[in-house]
Amino acid sequence: MVNEAQLPGIERSENDDRIVCHVDADCFYASCERLREPALRGEPVVVGMGYEPGDTVGAVATASYEAREFGVESAQAISTALERLPRRKPLENGANDTDLERSETGYYRPVDMDYYESVAVDVREILHDCADVVREVSIDEAYLDVTERTAWEVADGFARHITDRIRREVGVTVSVGVAPTMSAAKIASDFDKPDGLTVVRPGEVREFLAPLEVDLLHGVGPVTARELREMGLETAGDVAVTDPEPLIDRFGERGRELYDRARGEDDRRVEPKGEPKSFSRESAFADAVAEPDPKYEQIETLASAVADRARREGALYRTVGVKAVLPPYDVNTRERSLPGPVDDPDLVDRIARQLFAEFDSAPVRKLGVRVSNLEFAATDQASLDGWEAASTEATADEPETGEAESDDGEPTRPATTDGQTSLNDFS
Repeated sequence: MVNEAQLPGIERSENDDRIVCHVDADCFYASCERLREPALRGEPVVVGMGYEPGDTVGAVATASYEAREFGVESAQAISTALERLPRRKPLENGANDTDLERSETGYYRPVDMDYYESVAVDVREILHDCADVVREVSIDEAYLDVTERTAWEVADGFARHITDRIRREVGVTVSVGVAPTMSAAKIASDFDKPDGLTVVRPGEVREFLAPLEVDLLHGVGPVTARELREMGLETAGDVAVTDPEPLIDRFGERGRELYDRARGEDDRRVEPKGEPKSFSRESAFADAVAEPDPKYEQIETLASAVADRARREGALYRTVGVKAVLPPYDVNTRERSLPGPVDDPDLVDRIARQLFAEFDSAPVRKLGVRVSNLEFAATDQASLDGWEAASTEATADEPETGEAESDDGEPTRPATTDGQTSLNDFS
């Protein structure tokens, strides 16, 4: 039977190989800074700590590809980065920067995790929309099992659809590797960066891996790579044809894993990391919209979709939030906590409208609705009214002790304008 989410006209046998995508953002922190400052596009950008005058300790978190051409790398000492790519000084009062040619300097920006996480959740929302199973690995990478969404005949087009959506709706680029295994998909996503797409079909994995240096095998770091070379193993192909026993003697069970991975054997399944912390939906306008009506119509649609997903997942929620992105990429979030966990779509819509009120005349390019602080335990308290009734009954014989305010009286808690404090928000 064909899954309803699968592409029309594509039928699948139960014995077909899994289709795994590894999605990896390209220079993610630098890409986020370019969203905030479009003038940085095409320029060398270094995100890190310790570059301000007087700072003595610091490191590079991310370097754009333009900065890497000067020898700047992630985890590098910031002092080394500044030697290889001096910081571009702002020109004031029309004065000329005569110390260095502008082409020999770069832009340095401090790490802003709240902002980067707010962009990351936009990407994650698309990933969850494109796949039934998503395993988030870090702020800028995830595995997707899309076996039930596409077929190998059109896997490249499906992956390109993901990259195009992320570029169009979020504004950052990602590279995608598609393969029957997680380890091969991970290697494939690194194969043609940036904005790369590499598809390794069933039966091609070992051939794809064979010429790669051992450094590129999934899970092999510099120390392991050096030890493998000391054993005369230079490529994945060398590891694949060697006797596995010396590997096991040298690395323990990890040696067997290296041997299997080099041969393209990896039976791990893409599995989510625990229960979700929140559900959200977002929508972008083609151009920034200032009129209130289109925005509130979208709020209603998104609130309904979020509440419906929570109900389908069997989740109650304690917090409702909204997100408004103003040009060029000014992220604003607001949220309100409830006195207890609820399943109440009308309440989500009402609170979302109230929270969004301060932006009803502002130009908005994207907006979102989120429910968070989820509970998955079964409960009879399916609405705020039901929760309050149970709470009143339970405390009828007790003196008042300063109970939480109702939803109309609950204060709004504004977040910083550059994003949320957790990657789980708006996920």
